[in-house]
Amino acid sequence: MPQDMIRYDILAQEALRGVIRKVLSEVAKAGLPGNHHFFVTFLTGAPGVRISTRLHEKYPEQMTIVLQHQFWDMQVTDTQLEVGLSFGDVPERLVVPFSAIRGFYDPSVNFELEFDVEVEETVGDNDQGITSIAPAEVADGPKLASTSAKPKPPAKTAKKPAKSPAEKSDAADGDAAAEKGSASVVSLDSFRKKK
Repeated sequence: MPQDMIRYDILAQEALRGVIRKVLSEVAKAGLPGNHHFFVTFLTGAPGVRISTRLHEKYPEQMTIVLQHQFWDMQVTDTQLEVGLSFGDVPERLVVPFSAIRGFYDPSVNFELEFDVEVEETVGDNDQGITSIAPAEVADGPKLASTSAKPKPPAKTAKKPAKSPAEKSDAADGDAAAEKGSASVVSLDSFRKKK
């Protein structure tokens, strides 16, 4: 297969992150329209992420926040999202670079994006702090969810588990729990010509 010197995969991810940036910018200015609300999953150890030590200990790898009823002072720049949220009745300020976001989901219209995210990780105890870049669990570039599929619940979230044992979704504001089922995800690789 010919080598992709243009790196369409990286360009596509950046374009799709632009969708998130645009949506969140509009919400920061005018508020949430209609029933729209968002689950945003990000890697807590990614460069530029700023969360409290308490949250980082509870979510050492990734967490999902819900932007619905109880968030404040949202600021969106070209590179990051800053937002105030409450976790167990403790207000927190989060800074999340768009490059750290693994997933964005709007259950009101069943729209979902997933991304490859690279994180720095230490290679061992005797390596004198040498780090390597490792891709996150998501593979095959950005993905788009089918709009006719059922929503997929977030992997981890930022609040205590729901009271019902059948629903183990931890929504940051407690008002939104993902519906059961899974979204059908279409990889951009499926559209590439294979030789």
